[in-house]
Amino acid sequence: MRDDLAISVSHLGKSYKIFHTDAHATTAAEAVMRKLRHPTARQSHELVQALDDVSFDVPWGEALGILGRNGSGKSTLLKLLTRVSSPTAGRIDIKGRIGSLLEIGTGFHPELTGRENVYLNGSLLGMRRAAIRKHFDEIIAFADVERFLDTQVKRYSSGMYVRLAFAVAAHLDADILAVDEVLAVGDLAFQAKCIQKMREVSTQGRCVLYVSHQLQTVSALCSSAIYLDRGHLSYTGEVEEALTRYRQSFQSGSEQALAEASRRGGTGEVRFDSVWVDDEALNPAAPKQIHFRIRGNDAASGSCYIRAEVRNDEGVLICQCDSRLVGAIWECAQGGEGTLTIRGPWFVPGLYSVDVLLFKSELLDAWTSACSFHVVTDLPYEGYADSAAYEYGAALAEFEYKVQ
Repeated sequence: MRDDLAISVSHLGKSYKIFHTDAHATTAAEAVMRKLRHPTARQSHELVQALDDVSFDVPWGEALGILGRNGSGKSTLLKLLTRVSSPTAGRIDIKGRIGSLLEIGTGFHPELTGRENVYLNGSLLGMRRAAIRKHFDEIIAFADVERFLDTQVKRYSSGMYVRLAFAVAAHLDADILAVDEVLAVGDLAFQAKCIQKMREVSTQGRCVLYVSHQLQTVSALCSSAIYLDRGHLSYTGEVEEALTRYRQSFQSGSEQALAEASRRGGTGEVRFDSVWVDDEALNPAAPKQIHFRIRGNDAASGSCYIRAEVRNDEGVLICQCDSRLVGAIWECAQGGEGTLTIRGPWFVPGLYSVDVLLFKSELLDAWTSACSFHVVTDLPYEGYADSAAYEYGAALAEFEYKVQ
């Protein structure tokens, strides 16, 4: 491993076994009886390759963004780099100490106070008590939890958890800081503080590994990026190129998700058949009509409703509409077609993706990036601003649904 490298990953692989069985033993006695009756029986399993032949290097002073869609292996990669789990193939060489923030409350004990958890978490990161004491006041000031310092952290909100956990990891002189998406829990002011702190870490010659779906923060913070596609390293290099590949994956994702509908989220009792827009390019002020077709199920009971979410090309949620707000609720057994019409606000030019979710008392289907549309750069203000049918700044939504 070269001296200028903080991390070197070579042909890294990680696989998991998913076991299948028709029925699980519910008691120890039942498990013993099954083993006695069928001593040679083996449980069938499926091998899932979370990461496959991943190789890259991270030099000192680098802020590396790790991009990829859900299930691409981003969190698995961070867990391997931080030694939370071990690889099934390949090699990882790391110089220095790693401070990690992978999940809310990682390394915290819920029964201990915030003060006690600072020392506990610092010790887990390999810091001596004197070093923790030296940075203690900075940590508490950054986390802004002075009033609750002697309160058990089990009473903290998720935002307080993240603020304190990030402050500990960022201030205890770790050579490498690994952060996995949890900053999304914090408010905008705290996210800005975290980004500034991570930027300071990288400019001091240390390393930052950052996993996020918030592309604007990746662009602002990272000096290089890798893009993972279903466990494979598809690209490593410039941040903008990695962002472009990530955005392009949403355009082809809807066809793949339809072909693999059984792998989408939800119970699958009722699912979407298709989602589309009439025009691929739309004016900023024009109503956005999103059509969907639902496959009914005669065996299903109860009423269902739909929620649609529109995101820009950086993954930021622009608007969210729920059919219940306009009284559009129908029986799960009834298949049919519907239309969601969004009348405002004006969309800035760019690429937008649509997520659709189908609910009953539980989630039935979740189709991420079911379709996409472009908003053109031409801004047709005339003819819209004076229209009585259009109210500037109002987010109006309409749902229509016809039973087949």
